[in-house]
Amino acid sequence: MIATTADRVIAAGDPLAAFWLTRPGVKRVLGVVPHVQAGERVQDVLPALESDMRIQVMLSTPDTGYRWAGIDDYVRRLDGLVIPWRQAVSTRFDLVLAACDWGVSELDGPVLAMPHGASSSGSRIGPDGDARRHNLSRDRLTRGGEVVPAALALATDDDELVLARDCPEALSTAVVAGDPSFDRVLAGLPYREVYRRALGAAPGQRVVVATSTWSRHSLFGTDPSIFLRLVEELPRSEYLVVAVLHPFIWHGHSRRQIRAWLAPARERGLVVLPPEESWRAALVAADRVVGDLGSVFLYALALGVPALMDPAGLAGARPGSPARLAARIAAPLRRDRPLAPQVGRARPPSDDDRAAALRTITTRPGQALGILRDTCYGLLGLDQPVHGVPVSPAQLPKPIDWNGCSLPPRRAEPRSDPLGAGVVHGGAGGESFGPVPPRTFVVPSAHEDFGELLQYGDAQRSGLRSRQ
Repeated sequence: MIATTADRVIAAGDPLAAFWLTRPGVKRVLGVVPHVQAGERVQDVLPALESDMRIQVMLSTPDTGYRWAGIDDYVRRLDGLVIPWRQAVSTRFDLVLAACDWGVSELDGPVLAMPHGASSSGSRIGPDGDARRHNLSRDRLTRGGEVVPAALALATDDDELVLARDCPEALSTAVVAGDPSFDRVLAGLPYREVYRRALGAAPGQRVVVATSTWSRHSLFGTDPSIFLRLVEELPRSEYLVVAVLHPFIWHGHSRRQIRAWLAPARERGLVVLPPEESWRAALVAADRVVGDLGSVFLYALALGVPALMDPAGLAGARPGSPARLAARIAAPLRRDRPLAPQVGRARPPSDDDRAAALRTITTRPGQALGILRDTCYGLLGLDQPVHGVPVSPAQLPKPIDWNGCSLPPRRAEPRSDPLGAGVVHGGAGGESFGPVPPRTFVVPSAHEDFGELLQYGDAQRSGLRSRQ
């Protein structure tokens, strides 16, 4: 990672820097990283591009007057070529990847705009309190009467109908691409047992993922004691409770503060995951999910995980939003009652409800990266490489220890993974398992039925309905 306080970084696109570059004539692609969620979505797409010798990827964080604490550290850990925002806005790019609209209209280059969570329109009511506004509203997609994105990646066919109603001038830029993040969850389904061991689950333990989005309406915002209650009320011999908190919680309050707030629960066995990658693997490993109006909870419903939803979060959700659908599907969490009986009685969504959740997330399951690559190369004006588009499974989860670092490896005898494709090592720390066996997943054709796509993963999940 190149980090500097200088006015400019030696990088492609700067005539004065060209002398120093080994490949100065490459196509320039910028990933915009205003926050972790946007950065993770950009990372979901970059594997379709960055191995191309004709392309140079750069990263930058918008300078809009406000910055999330810790965002510079996050971008630095991505190990890419980072340029200051003032340099980004003065450079001509051949492609801009953006999963948030912050600062994007200042950039010079065709923009591929993407959602950074489940569904394109989102669920949350904005700070102005106007429940009619959403991520596909005209004010989010245009500046000065001009549509900002050259291509607008949508998750579902219904999103296209919403766009036609609320910003028809952007309809010509729309591409229904699905959800690359959810596709990585699907690609991880065969590794359920590997993920469970990485979380520290013992044989026979049920993994309960407790997830909270941000805002005062979230699960953690309305009841910060929920994690402590779960680990105190659920028998530790039967349940492993895993906390997944939205990155805005971590960056809005600091890792130190969150660790302090969660310390009593952590002492009683709570497994806390960092705010980046690990949530995907946790969902694959989950036997139960307790959550709110956030994207992680909706993903869990689409996977068929038995779930309890805190209805208090609906105060911050738009009518007709994905969160409202989730509330109709999931059993309500009653925080005024004992938690253990509710968790134990939680049931998977019906096939129809699961399909409804899925249709809210994607109508191109397993195909997002291929569609997005087609779109990116069209904007770049390049022929695509002949090789396929591999989809990486969710990475091994890496729980946080008391000091906020990845847990150290715990020694254990090596054991073969369920697929017989390699050796993994037991332990609570994700790093102790080595690489997940093979890191590719076949992208299905546009005509492949999603039910068939999930059958194998369902088998690897050992049948959620048998865990009632």
